[in-house]
Amino acid sequence: MKHYLQFSDLSADEYAYLFERAALIKKKFKSYEKHHPLVDRTLAMIFEKASTRTRVSFEAGMYQMGGSVVHLTTGDSQLGRAEPIEDSAKVISRMTDLVMIRTFEQTKIERFAAHSRVPVINGLTNEFHPCQILADIFTYIEHRGSIQGKTVAWVGDGNNMANTWLQAAALLGFHLRVSTPNGYELDEKVATTPNGMGAGSYETYSNPMDACAGADLVTTDVWTSMGYEAENEARRKAFAAWCVDTRMMAAAQPDALFMHCLPAHRGEEVQAEVIDGPQSVVWDEAENRMHVQKALMEYLLLGRQS
Repeated sequence: MKHYLQFSDLSADEYAYLFERAALIKKKFKSYEKHHPLVDRTLAMIFEKASTRTRVSFEAGMYQMGGSVVHLTTGDSQLGRAEPIEDSAKVISRMTDLVMIRTFEQTKIERFAAHSRVPVINGLTNEFHPCQILADIFTYIEHRGSIQGKTVAWVGDGNNMANTWLQAAALLGFHLRVSTPNGYELDEKVATTPNGMGAGSYETYSNPMDACAGADLVTTDVWTSMGYEAENEARRKAFAAWCVDTRMMAAAQPDALFMHCLPAHRGEEVQAEVIDGPQSVVWDEAENRMHVQKALMEYLLLGRQS
């Protein structure tokens, strides 16, 4: 049994399979061809952090594969009361086949997975967002081919997305450039795995223009992630020079793509002309969450399919 708690939980070979499988599953979806490998399987979705894209992509994806979904929040389950996480994991995993959790601390999902009888998927934690990077890389492959050897520029907060991009760069062999304001740097102790994966797999730039120069992909996120709202005004001031604008995209490769995991704030972390412009693939990126997660759920439950 495998869990998917951070990007480094799978190998490069497994990712190659998932990207190929996601392409096939997406092709079937676009052709209205039924694909029901998960009939009679149930996904439990547990949300401590609310989400639009995570809920819709997992729920619609599971139904499209013939399965069913149980949606839980801390407000309508014992997760928000006094029951230990370990006890919840033992009970929920006896009644369902797969669990997706979107929560705050990574330690919560790790504790749940340690006592689960079924695979657990990280839908987002403060430290990592592996399903989003899975979708982002699949989207890059769709538009430009292999990401190996390419250059990805991360502009903005050294957050869960940046941590996950670092692991992906180390595993899949592309170059990561990170530009953050002082005090908001990527924490390599969080992003680097116990075996050292991720260490030294990126370069830092104090000027975001330098990070974007010659990049094949420019990507960013909101300046204030969920749970950090009290810092909003301080972050707006600190990040003022880290808005991805047309100048940054012009410094990148002529065919560079722009990505954003959404929701986006036009005029803050990205100019409207960029996110709504010809280099932006954010809508493909958002849709692809569903397709890669379908491939992931199928793999975790059934293994490789021919």
